[in-house]
Amino acid sequence: MTEHHRHPENHDHDHDVHGHGIRAVFRPHSHDAAESVDSALEGSAQGIRAVKISLVALGATALLQLGVVAISGSVALLADTVHNFSDALTAVPLWIAFALSRRAASRRYTYGYGRAEDLAGLFIVLMIAVSAVVAAWEAIRRLIDPAPVEHLAWVAVAGVIGFAGNEVVAVYRIRVGRRIGSAALVADGLHARTDGLTSLVVVLGAAGVAVGWPAADPIVGLIIAVAILLVLRTATRDVFRRLMDGVDPEVVDTAERSLFDTPGVQGIRSLRIRWLGHTLCAEADLEVDPDISLAESHEIAHHAERHLLAHVPRLAAATIHTSPAGTHSVPA
Repeated sequence: MTEHHRHPENHDHDHDVHGHGIRAVFRPHSHDAAESVDSALEGSAQGIRAVKISLVALGATALLQLGVVAISGSVALLADTVHNFSDALTAVPLWIAFALSRRAASRRYTYGYGRAEDLAGLFIVLMIAVSAVVAAWEAIRRLIDPAPVEHLAWVAVAGVIGFAGNEVVAVYRIRVGRRIGSAALVADGLHARTDGLTSLVVVLGAAGVAVGWPAADPIVGLIIAVAILLVLRTATRDVFRRLMDGVDPEVVDTAERSLFDTPGVQGIRSLRIRWLGHTLCAEADLEVDPDISLAESHEIAHHAERHLLAHVPRLAAATIHTSPAGTHSVPA
């Protein structure tokens, strides 16, 4: 006797999604299908709004810095400006990804278009890598062929502007990303925060030049390039995990506990969970009493699904398969 049970669902669980794990606050949820679709669309709409606002804010910040670069010749500020432009541009693929995720599943893309967020992550990684190369190249070129840095006060002001603009965007991206469960948006927010800190380093470079150490400016440019590479390492790791369907082991532990807490579940043969954009999808094969009826097996599957959706943050869909305990599954 086997039973399959699948029901898409979306929930508004507030939690953090980043490289260190997931922290969640559980709340009661609705099993109304129309409400779950509306909630998913609202999450994507919030993501689109976040990338629009951050694109404008970072674009304005980078343009202000670029003006100071033109009059000062600071290679450290140029490196920081290039990085800020690249960070602003990462909003574009995220915008496209959130827009695609609003489309309904089709016969070709039966899981929907949530994976577009992960593909956007690849573009973000590429932009971070390009900005690191440009920053390092300009710094090395300036070390080989020194040039005076002028208007140091303006360079320092531009560094402070870069920090402020990036920090405002970082706070906004992270807050919205955590609210809707988008790891890509949270990671991009953390990226912006790192950019803000490198902008402060530009101020140190200007101070070094002011006290008579001209090499401070290109050296700071190299420091920024190294900082960008560290961000690249973290971003690459997170994107790779998403593309390989990696989830935090704590999520699997939570799912297993919720299934074992379901009356009638005698064992778990398999449990698979993966991200699809900013929502999770789960599949479970459960063991039940071989003597119960098909209707009772269906009821257990339904309760198991409800337990999963209630206790696993950002779980949007669960497919439950039940089999008689003591038998073996037939390989597909």
